[in-house]
Amino acid sequence: MKSLKDQLGRVLMLRAIPKRIISLVPSQTELLCDLGLTSLIVGVTKFCIHPLDIRNRAVVVGGTKQVHLDKIKALKPDIILCNKEENTKEMVEACALFCDVHVSNIYDIEDSKELITQYGDIFERQHTAEKLILLIEREFQDFNKFIANKPALKTAYFIWKNPWMVSANNTFVNYLLQLNKLENVFLDKTRYPEIDLKIESKNRQFDLVLLSSEPYPFKSEHIKEVQAFLPNTPIILVDGEMFSWYGSRLAKAFQYFKALRLSLQNNQSL
Repeated sequence: MKSLKDQLGRVLMLRAIPKRIISLVPSQTELLCDLGLTSLIVGVTKFCIHPLDIRNRAVVVGGTKQVHLDKIKALKPDIILCNKEENTKEMVEACALFCDVHVSNIYDIEDSKELITQYGDIFERQHTAEKLILLIEREFQDFNKFIANKPALKTAYFIWKNPWMVSANNTFVNYLLQLNKLENVFLDKTRYPEIDLKIESKNRQFDLVLLSSEPYPFKSEHIKEVQAFLPNTPIILVDGEMFSWYGSRLAKAFQYFKALRLSLQNNQSL
C-alpha cells in the first residue's frame, strides 16, 4: 500500500502500481506516453490528440468537461488522472466514488515538474521522469539566457471569439507569457474573461496580439477581424499547445518560443 498526495493535497492510497489508466487531460495523456505508459492507457478524451494514434489505442470516454461514466466504469480503471482547471469538480467527485483519482493543479514550471515527479512515483517510472525534468530544466535555463536582453512587449493572448475571450492573470498561459517577456495587457483581469474588443482597443496599449490555435481554432482570416480594431498592431497566429500544455510538452516549448521571438524581430509570423 502506497500513500501519496495529489496537487490538491488529496490523499490517495494505492494498493499496487496502476495498470489501467484513464486520462481526462490531453497534455497529461501526452506526458504519460512520453513516460513509456502508452500501453497502460485504456481511456482518453476526444481532445487527446498526442500521440496521433492514442484514440485508436484507447477508448474515448468523452471530453474534458463531460464524460460517460458508464464507459469509464466499464473500463475498470485502476486510476483516473484529472486536472483542476480542465475537469469539473463534479466529474472528479463522481469518478472518486469508484476509483482512485489524481488531480493536478498547474500554474508554473515548478508545478509541472512536481506533476512529472508524482507520475514517476505512481507508475514506477522515476528514472524516465527525472530525465524528462532535467531536459526541461536545461531548455528553460537556455531560454532564460536567450530572452534576457529582449524587449518587453504588451501582449494580448486571445483564446476565443463570439465573444472575444483572452487569457488573463492566474493562468499557466500568463506564466509562459511572462517568461517570454510578453506583458499581459489584461493582467488586471483573472482567468479567461470576455472582453469588448472595441472598447479595450481604445483604452489599452497593444504591442502585439497572439491568436491561439486552441481552444478556438484561430486561422489567418481572423487576423483581419482583430486588425479592424487594432490596425497598427502586429497580430499573429501561435500554437496554443506550446502556451498551455504542460508536462513533457515543455521540453519542446522553449525552442518554439525562441523561434517566435526571432520571427517578431524579423517582422515575420510563424
